[in-house]
Amino acid sequence: MFKDGDLKVPKEKQNLQKLLSLYHPLKGRLYEEFSAVEEAADDLDILDLQIDALNAARNMDIDQAEAILRVELGSKVSSMSSKEIKRDLLLFARNNPQLFISLANDDNVQLRNVAIRAAEAGIINLSPDQRTFTWGSNGRKLMNVPFDENPYSAFAAFLKTDEGVEIYKSIDKKL
Repeated sequence: MFKDGDLKVPKEKQNLQKLLSLYHPLKGRLYEEFSAVEEAADDLDILDLQIDALNAARNMDIDQAEAILRVELGSKVSSMSSKEIKRDLLLFARNNPQLFISLANDDNVQLRNVAIRAAEAGIINLSPDQRTFTWGSNGRKLMNVPFDENPYSAFAAFLKTDEGVEIYKSIDKKL
């Protein structure tokens, strides 16, 4: 009988063990035989990934840490101290190393963070319908957000264009 997803066969029932491990037609589809070597290899891969993520998080500067945590925690990051940010970053790297590494290697995460910080500081404004970015000082339009796209992701992509690079420089100076 299966208990908690496991079927344990006592060592005295060698015929049943042989049937399940060699001859059963659903082996590999309905169930898998336990393999300590495969389990150890999977655990080792996970541990290596966690170590890589934790090392990257440990050596990361606070601005990039803030950008990565903003993806996970949202605007709550703005009110956190640098020690809280570092702690939460290390916990995030340990608990979800694959996502952490992909976010750490994503250029748009940093640019999204710049856009969000600029909006919080009033350097740029996002219209209430979340379709238009304007300068906070004079209300001049910067860009329209494409339909059905995250406004800050669209703004991050805009900052990579020729016109956007100049705007990024201006925003970076003001921040």
